[in-house]
Amino acid sequence: MKVKVNSDCKYYKGEKPCKFKRLCEGCPHYEPIKNRFLIIKFGAIGDALRTTPILKGIKRKWENSHITWITDDQSYPLLKYTPLIDRLLKFDLETLVLLMTQHFDYLYCFEKVQPALGLAKIAKSKTKLGFKMDKIGNLSIYNPESEYALLLGLSDPLKFYENQKTYQEIIFEMVGLKYEKDEYVFDLPDKYKKWAKNYLKEKGVSEEDIVIGLNTGCGPVFATKKWTKKGFKELSEIIKNKYPEFKILLLGGPSEQERNKWLSDQLGDMVINTGLNPIEYFAGIVNRCDLIVTADTLAMHLAIALKKRVVVFFGSTCHQEVELYGRGEKIISDFDCSPCYLKECPKDFTCMDALTAERVFKSVENQLKIILDEKEKV
Repeated sequence: MKVKVNSDCKYYKGEKPCKFKRLCEGCPHYEPIKNRFLIIKFGAIGDALRTTPILKGIKRKWENSHITWITDDQSYPLLKYTPLIDRLLKFDLETLVLLMTQHFDYLYCFEKVQPALGLAKIAKSKTKLGFKMDKIGNLSIYNPESEYALLLGLSDPLKFYENQKTYQEIIFEMVGLKYEKDEYVFDLPDKYKKWAKNYLKEKGVSEEDIVIGLNTGCGPVFATKKWTKKGFKELSEIIKNKYPEFKILLLGGPSEQERNKWLSDQLGDMVINTGLNPIEYFAGIVNRCDLIVTADTLAMHLAIALKKRVVVFFGSTCHQEVELYGRGEKIISDFDCSPCYLKECPKDFTCMDALTAERVFKSVENQLKIILDEKEKV
């Protein structure tokens, strides 16, 4: 039996039927892949999420392209809900063997760590753009358009003060694509959204409630981004005094559990401690919020990806690189030493100590007014 097989079709699976559940012969859905892309991006989950707008740029220019994205264990759980990635792989021995047999038209490397650079070096692609490893194992670039991204890492004055480009503008520039303020690409499954609604309903949050999520910490790499417990406590009290009917959720990961318990003990039923949840469930809780108050951390990126309003405070990191897409407000430290990207601050009184609850509430109230206006129009 001779059967035509279109293994170059974008829907072809090989080991199982495609989504149309039919053989290739005469299939009206046949769409041959014209360009194959390999994206290499590891790193923090937030960094991976904010790289996803590049997918829209690729698909806009090459409609029938096929995109393979290689990431690490950390980012895989959320990137798998990115519909424009045709094949998502974890960086391991199996993936390495697979890539040795593959050929790509374009390779985009947005990662600076040596394992990623080594992977980019051995991968087979007609065109390679972005970061690379030079002959002695140091960070370099494949193309002139990536020079600015390299220089940002080499020059503090350029990164901290002179640069006005967002991260998205920078990566689009690296690979020669036009940036059209493309949004994050993230499609959280309904089951996590429904779980969050039911979970919070048990804690007294109805579907009609205005919900404010306070993400009280940050990752361990730049702990200097973290606002004070006292600040979050006072902010919660101000919000509840002005808007007693609104619900306040305490959000965070493993490192925030101690401070969230302290805040919950101090504030009682003013706040709801959402506890420790797997990343997909945490994203579901963020999705239920109308407003997220956070440092420059994963919760911020999830809120942006889920198109939530945000208030973000910046001390040790660069606010210029963060794109809020017109749905939020940045509170930027006026300390002369900010930004610094230090893991620990040598000062007794830091920029986060100086940030008052009254200042944060001003931005919170600005966003709440917009939220209330939008709900009235619906």
